[in-house]
Amino acid sequence: MLLTTLIFLPLLTALLLVLIPANFRFVLRALSLLATFVTMVLAVVLFAKFQPGVADYQFTAQASWLPALGISYHVGVDGLNVALVLMAAIVGFAATCVSWEIKTGEKLFYILLLLIIGGIIGAFASLDLFFFYFFNELALVPVFIMIGVWGRGPDKNYATFQITLYLSLGAFLALFGLIALYVQSGANSLDLVVLKQHLAQKPLEAGSQKLIFPMLLFGFGVLVGLVPFHTWAPLGYGSAPTATAMMHAGVLKKAGLYAIIRVALPFMPQGVAEWMPILAWLCLGNILYCGWLAMRQKDLNLLIGYSSLAHMGFVFLGIASVSLIGITGAVVIMVAHGLLAALSFALSGWLYNQTGTLEMAKLGGLMRKMPFVGMALVICFMAGCGLPGFGNFVGEALVMFGAWKSLPWFVVAAAWGGLVIGGIYMLRAIRSVVHGPQPDAWSGVSDAGNIWRKLPFAVLIAALIIFGCFPKLLTERIKPNVAEIVEAAAAKAPAKVAVTK
Repeated sequence: MLLTTLIFLPLLTALLLVLIPANFRFVLRALSLLATFVTMVLAVVLFAKFQPGVADYQFTAQASWLPALGISYHVGVDGLNVALVLMAAIVGFAATCVSWEIKTGEKLFYILLLLIIGGIIGAFASLDLFFFYFFNELALVPVFIMIGVWGRGPDKNYATFQITLYLSLGAFLALFGLIALYVQSGANSLDLVVLKQHLAQKPLEAGSQKLIFPMLLFGFGVLVGLVPFHTWAPLGYGSAPTATAMMHAGVLKKAGLYAIIRVALPFMPQGVAEWMPILAWLCLGNILYCGWLAMRQKDLNLLIGYSSLAHMGFVFLGIASVSLIGITGAVVIMVAHGLLAALSFALSGWLYNQTGTLEMAKLGGLMRKMPFVGMALVICFMAGCGLPGFGNFVGEALVMFGAWKSLPWFVVAAAWGGLVIGGIYMLRAIRSVVHGPQPDAWSGVSDAGNIWRKLPFAVLIAALIIFGCFPKLLTERIKPNVAEIVEAAAAKAPAKVAVTK
């Protein structure tokens, strides 16, 4: 019941907003804030009550929907998705807090934002792949509308077209993969529990695995921004309203990574053996190429967008390692990066609303006028550099330790790209935006003055520090389920792929 409430509270609130007149702006905003705040509190309760070390699903609920096709509403959490549900709820509340910037069409905006929040929580919690796909699409579709209506910049129409085209193609490819899995498995179900039991007795044929695995890998990979299918992401984030960028870059991208780990790895070990070496090379494209592109950006939002893609490379490296430590680190990065990306775009949104530009050459010295926002920006970029004390450092360190045995040269390249290149563009951004001489044009800008303006930044920073200083809160929950996945992915794997624990 608790998990179902988490999913449907934002969705039912969105339905309630439909009945409220559009000119009741305070009521619309207050109800949205209340719903997302309660959702975040319930997610914290769920995370606190979760029992680490138990591999079975907890807080489950199930109701048959189309029994002839084996489709049912089935939700539950284990160590792999419980922290993702928490992260989505935290970012959802923070995104609602910063939506004060929307001045027109607030009613529709809050309805769409609540659909995204409820949809992505539902996707993470779904144990039936039909509902996983349904909830994920429910969260994705509003993104296209929000960029087209409330987006900013001269390229917003092109960004809307590009992101719609890329994500639709990726979603269709992933859908074909799931349909093929349904047909080829013979289980007459897309329920993860049923599939796991059925495929343990009757594994997919090797040919089917090698065909279906790349559909899921590249279908969901497009949604994540895997190189070379990444070009939609930076411009899409830069053109999106702040709350949309926070949810998409921070949370929605993680659904594709989650599906690869949850579905592709354990059910298709022959596909793992065939495609993981290719993924290892592609992840370097994210880490090195996107990091190099981030270093060349003059717009803060584009820098953050390419940086986000570079961080996704570390997640793919952890997955490619097919190791307990590596995949555990990948999940930790997914949680930490969700919080970091949301914080980054929340801060850039504040700067844009105060200055009307994100061109770093035109900014500078803003720490004098914005001590709180400037401090938060420094903290944010230090976390992005992988500074110890933040969750990002924990995840990246685990990934590199986990990948060292099977992919040592990739780890060397990733460490160089992540630490050196990442450090250059992050420190350069700090110098350009918050330090140095302050242009006269920004003498009238204001800081986040009251507690309500500071709250979203404070919540995200606190979560990053808590998970960075107490990583066992995540790793103790994640490891038992990752161990099962690694064992299943290693089953009958050819010797040419090193699978380590």
